Amino acid sequence: MTTDAHPTAAPPPADATGRNMALLRTAFATLQDGDVDAVYGMLTEDFVANLPGLPEPLRGREHWRPGVAAMHEAFPDLRIDVEELFAAGDRVATRVRMHGTHEGTFQGVPATHRPVSFHSIELYRMEGDKIAEEWVAPDMATLMQQITG
Repeated sequence: MTTDAHPTAAPPPADATGRNMALLRTAFATLQDGDVDAVYGMLTEDFVANLPGLPEPLRGREHWRPGVAAMHEAFPDLRIDVEELFAAGDRVATRVRMHGTHEGTFQGVPATHRPVSFHSIELYRMEGDKIAEEWVAPDMATLMQQITG
């Protein structure tokens, strides 16, 4: 992993737990910078996304890209602040705050041009130097209230 594209990222630590945390921080920073292809490359080919409301996980990293595209179309200035980050073994847990402006249709709601801010609690499983699985729990109630209220 290189950090040239993201000069604020620290070099990866020597231990696996530290490397996993650094990988996730780099992925969030890269995503925020808009380099979706680079983040896509940080996922295993058989990446698994566990999302609320779906009866089964989505298998295959190709399922990750449409969700990211939907968020960026609706909130093009979306910022991701990592507020807490914990790791044990191959798992990394984080609490992030996302904030931006509702500039495109989201969940059937046309752009309101309102600012939004909401949390997401997320758990990731790593395999080597890749992200293999995610469990995400965004606070959709707060987000939807902000764009419909």
